[in-house]
Amino acid sequence: MTTTVDYVSRDYLPKRNLRHGARTLQRLPEGAPSQPYTLFQVKPHGPLIGAEIDGVDLSQPLRPELKEELNRALLEWKVLFFRNQAITSEQHIDFAKQWGDLETHPFLPQGNVEEITRFAKDEKVAGMENIWHSDVSWRLNPALGAVLRLVEVPPFGGDTIWADMAAAYDNLPDEIKTKIDGLTAIHDFTPSFGRRLAPDVLAAKQIELPAAEHPVVRTHPETGRKTLYVNAAFTIRIVGLEPDESEKLLTYLFAQAHLPEYQVRLHWEKDTIAFWDNRATQHYAVSDYFPNRRVVERVSIVGDVPF
Repeated sequence: MTTTVDYVSRDYLPKRNLRHGARTLQRLPEGAPSQPYTLFQVKPHGPLIGAEIDGVDLSQPLRPELKEELNRALLEWKVLFFRNQAITSEQHIDFAKQWGDLETHPFLPQGNVEEITRFAKDEKVAGMENIWHSDVSWRLNPALGAVLRLVEVPPFGGDTIWADMAAAYDNLPDEIKTKIDGLTAIHDFTPSFGRRLAPDVLAAKQIELPAAEHPVVRTHPETGRKTLYVNAAFTIRIVGLEPDESEKLLTYLFAQAHLPEYQVRLHWEKDTIAFWDNRATQHYAVSDYFPNRRVVERVSIVGDVPF
């Protein structure tokens, strides 16, 4: 039986800063024209983020005009999907190198060469990447982007989700934008990768890889878009705020990546490749396939210092 609860007063109602209804879903920078693509076909996965590219063979070197047009697509859609790309590790590396120098990761397993990070999951190793994050934001110069190649597909599950963090910033209330304008935050590998290290190894790594201080709102170096740049995996506190205030604000900002309007979800198939702009997005690897085997390989491109 349903009953009602008597209130002494309804003067108090919680203030949760919730928003409903239409959101601003702006794919391009303000005033930028939407230009056609002439060298391949683009199939959007939604109005804001994520598009499938048809008509490009990633096993072949890119002509300068094709690379330029793909980069424009990356900036516009933030993550690009390529199907039916049976490429080798060498071709994987060659494709990514066309956007810059490649990173090596100090904590994750390598593939057959050091530039490849290999995520091999099975009944003994569960997926641990199911937290919203921007890759290596704890570096002084976090990755520009990454190219992820599916090697072994599980029978079900194992999708990856990306969130557009420029849209997340655009839709913040004005009072929050004012509050975070000019603030910086500390990013550190310790809460994630540090948990697996012996104390002496951790201490050495903390000297080798000091925490980085980045703007809470970074400016994209190519598009000029303002992008919310804090993530639950690596951002530990906002500089200049008391710990409780910092954590309360960060919790609110972290939650912006969770909104479906800002997201695209990729269902992997054999020979699928995803290429994302790490400066504009966060991502989440859905860990729903355990104990089945899933293997992907990633090549990451060195980025710039956020500003």
